[in-house]
Amino acid sequence: MKQLTILSGKGGTGKTSITASFAVLAKNAVVADCDVDAPDLHMLLHPEIMETRKFSVSKVAVIDNKKCTHCGLCRENCHFDAITTDLTVEVSACEGCGLCERVCPASAVTMVSRVSGESYVSKTAYGFMSHAMLYPGESNSGKLVTLVRQNARLLAEKENCNIVIIDGSPGIGCPVIASITGADAALVVTEPTLSGIHDLERVLKLLDHFNVVSFVCINMYDINTENTNQLLSFCKENGVEIVGLLPFDPEVTRALVNGKTVVEYAPEGGVAKEIERMWKNLSGSL
Repeated sequence: MKQLTILSGKGGTGKTSITASFAVLAKNAVVADCDVDAPDLHMLLHPEIMETRKFSVSKVAVIDNKKCTHCGLCRENCHFDAITTDLTVEVSACEGCGLCERVCPASAVTMVSRVSGESYVSKTAYGFMSHAMLYPGESNSGKLVTLVRQNARLLAEKENCNIVIIDGSPGIGCPVIASITGADAALVVTEPTLSGIHDLERVLKLLDHFNVVSFVCINMYDINTENTNQLLSFCKENGVEIVGLLPFDPEVTRALVNGKTVVEYAPEGGVAKEIERMWKNLSGSL
């Protein structure tokens, strides 16, 4: 079983659209949406949820009023101003560090688990899907991404699928690191803009650090040929293979409006054909 992660240095480059198209084109794959802070792959794949589980790894302080002596040490030592003047805990402000529990002389403070999100196992028209939603303002996105990948791997083993296609988060932060660790390869989707060039360099450095084989796709390459040439030169100098050059095509937007992938909505179009060619190259390399 191979794992391919689709990444982008910034949002809006077309990463999720390409991931969804790969899910349609793959014959035996499990897809995982690891952008748990703002998942949107479900908008194109329309999964039917089969299993839902609560995600509880964060802690929150709870003060027992019967034990509390109102000394105020918990409030004085809280670095996040999560304890009010009447010594109650503001759940949204509590970071779960546990300092208040340590300093309380009456043992009136305890740290309890709280639900930070949900994970899902679903079925789509194209196979199985693992995805999740982190509740707004909650932390531990990296741990939730790890859970999504674990569920995807178990699904792939159970269903005898030979590849897991992972839709990662934009950027280079904790959830991205969790989505590439142990992956066999990564496809970085970029665009011919100054920010696209800068972000591509950052993502490739991250992938190199974790020894993940990198491929690049330049989306809308024809909107700025000068920047595209700069991207081509950069990838050539650094030995990174460019497996896709996708032209700008309004059919992509029309497909999204209709809740479909472009390979379904306009299968004979230039973008769809290029995505199909790119998928054949990547699956062959894997």
